[in-house]
Amino acid sequence: MSRLIALFLALAVALGLALLAGRPPAPRPADAPTEAFSAIRALADVGVIARSPHPVGSPENAQVRDYLVLRMNALGLSPEVRPDFGFRRIDRISQPVFLGGAVENVVGVLPGRDRSAPALAIMAHYDSVPNSPGAADDAAGVATALELARILKAGPPPARDVIFVITDGEEAGLLGAQAFFSGDPLARRIGFLVNMEARGGGGLVQMFQTGKHNQGTIDLLQAEARRPTASSLAVLLYSVMPNDTDFTVARGAGVAGLNFAFIGRQFDYHAPSSTAANLDLGSLQHMGDQVTAVALSVARAPSLPEEGPDQVFSHVAGDLLVAYTAIIGWAILLAVAGLLALAVRNARRLGALDAPGVVRGVGAGLYLLLLTGALLHLARRIAAGGGGFLEQRALLARAGVWEVALLLIGLAVLLLAPRLAARGRSRLQASALALAAGAAALPFGWDLAAVALGIAAAVTGVMTFGPPVRVAPAWTGVLLSALVGAAVLQVVAPTAAFLVAWPLLAAGLLALATDLGASRSRWRLPVAGVLIGAPVTAWLLGYAHGVFLGLDLPALLAGFAWLAALTLWPLLHGEPEDTIGETRMALATAGAVATALALAAFLRLVPPWTERHPEVTLVQHLHDANTGQAFLVSSEPRLSRWSRSVLSREGGKPAKARDELVARGAYWSTPVRAVALKGVETTMERLADGRQRLVLRAPDDARGLSLDLRSNTLVAEATVNGRPAALLTTPGVWNRIRLQAPPREVVIEFRPVGPGTLEARTLTRLSGWPVGLQPLPPRRPSERAFGDSDTALVKAGRTFNW
Repeated sequence: MSRLIALFLALAVALGLALLAGRPPAPRPADAPTEAFSAIRALADVGVIARSPHPVGSPENAQVRDYLVLRMNALGLSPEVRPDFGFRRIDRISQPVFLGGAVENVVGVLPGRDRSAPALAIMAHYDSVPNSPGAADDAAGVATALELARILKAGPPPARDVIFVITDGEEAGLLGAQAFFSGDPLARRIGFLVNMEARGGGGLVQMFQTGKHNQGTIDLLQAEARRPTASSLAVLLYSVMPNDTDFTVARGAGVAGLNFAFIGRQFDYHAPSSTAANLDLGSLQHMGDQVTAVALSVARAPSLPEEGPDQVFSHVAGDLLVAYTAIIGWAILLAVAGLLALAVRNARRLGALDAPGVVRGVGAGLYLLLLTGALLHLARRIAAGGGGFLEQRALLARAGVWEVALLLIGLAVLLLAPRLAARGRSRLQASALALAAGAAALPFGWDLAAVALGIAAAVTGVMTFGPPVRVAPAWTGVLLSALVGAAVLQVVAPTAAFLVAWPLLAAGLLALATDLGASRSRWRLPVAGVLIGAPVTAWLLGYAHGVFLGLDLPALLAGFAWLAALTLWPLLHGEPEDTIGETRMALATAGAVATALALAAFLRLVPPWTERHPEVTLVQHLHDANTGQAFLVSSEPRLSRWSRSVLSREGGKPAKARDELVARGAYWSTPVRAVALKGVETTMERLADGRQRLVLRAPDDARGLSLDLRSNTLVAEATVNGRPAALLTTPGVWNRIRLQAPPREVVIEFRPVGPGTLEARTLTRLSGWPVGLQPLPPRRPSERAFGDSDTALVKAGRTFNW
């Protein structure tokens, strides 16, 4: 009974510590000391910037620009508006896709004592996505920059210039940053940069990206950051994800620095609900605390952080950030191996080890991992259909309930797998549960992942759960398999290996202290298990929460249940004679799984939409200038009540359609009465030097322009509005250009290699709902326009020969 009590005490303490560590700090008031960052002071700027949606090129964005000029002038930054044309190719995909548009960066400088020293840059973007006020993304970052400027201005002059780069067009494809770092003279003076972003409306601030060769940068973060949430794992994951911020452009230009963002309340990300009223002021305060501490240190230091090998690093607790070079990871694994060797020796002396039991321990750990993954995947299929940001918004509206459901599944399998190993003769039960978990997802559609996880867990269960296994060999098997996994990570991804190595090191200490759970002392294992298992589990819960927020892949959370088992296994592992504990544990396991799946069903069956969490509605009018046809279209995964009523109002039935010029995937479409709308005008001429010039003239009310080009011959020397572009380099391949806030005239010039043909398809997105169209009906308070809704599209195409 003492082990059971210790187990639940360890879990309770771990959950309490994780909740405490995950709370942002309280916002400082407006009368906070001059040298301190105040979220309440910064909130005044957020309220103005996020008064209404202000996408790049809109009149509302121009109002924000003018406000920033006034505020930066008052702070003595001598701001300048830098109009430019941003244009870049997306490097992460093989298909040639280009983003561009007219931008207006606002740049100001706080002079330092040494004007020739490499400067510190503070960067955030002031534009929002359409139909979102952008209070978090990125009015919070801009307001943080302004509050930081006030703090710097109130103190002694910095050692170096501090350049405030408030970019435009980030949401349209990092256009302002691209324009700044490709041509602005000030960009060459920057030696260190701090960027601010957000993904959602709350949560702790995470430092998730650094410049290259980050040893000096991490040393700075170690010394200055307050309650940092940062890790080399996040840096690694972000490097392989299809996401970018303005810092991506700066990093590509060789600038060192740090990228901060808070992540939480993701329902508000790029949504109409991203208002100043819904912004978590604790998150704003945490952003200010992090950035101010780092920026003041760099601004006042005689030299910038030096380059060095990329570091392995992670927050631990409070202000503690542990960092070391990758080679130290091998020393940690050697220490783990030594601790396990000593623990195994002690357990063998007690007669508590046997080789078959160790092998079954390996299998039990693998079964825990696979079954947890299968059940988590099943819960996701039950809770919401399909993957993607819009598909999971119903879950994001009740993220707390969803996370509790996933936590219950992880807890249930943690309670189950060690007990199955201890009891033995559980093959049928283990395999049946695993197959049921895989098969139960199939009614929601064919799912290879569900089937594979279920079958793999069932096979593992059949091979593992034979004769009863004592705690020492079972735990040894789990730890040895983890050691192998950590070694593999140390080879292929050394900056991520700490996630396994650190819990494994703690487990090695616990194993040595308790003789692998075989100690004859009644209290040694329960006490040591709580003292070591609780903080390790709390630390893992923090990382699991980050994965939950950042990735819509619940099955990945199974890895954290497996990692938690490294220190909790001896408390979880029951003895064959403990029939009372076995019964209670079986009931707890069944209850946890049933509750989790019931919560998942509740999330699917009961709509969450309220005025605070409104439903997505997205309808556009599409006019095909070539055929004269018109359609109402929607890219919602499942049509909302409002959108379905709009698409059906002329008697048509919404059906799926595909056109990559209109949407990335399938969308809903219904034919309607055509109304002539004016899109972009496209002309082509031959220049005297043999080059071809394609000119696109956008109407005055054009908010965006999509252009697909395909040539049947090779071309060279391509430029877009004077900027060189690797365009049309492969004959027969569609090149996609997506322009937000397009300039009045887009000029594409190129030199063809011989005679040929150019196909040009255009899609013009007009501002607002044209007057000539039937007005859209009003929405309920629980329904809001999302993204590019309530706009008109004009599609056209032409073929040119030379």
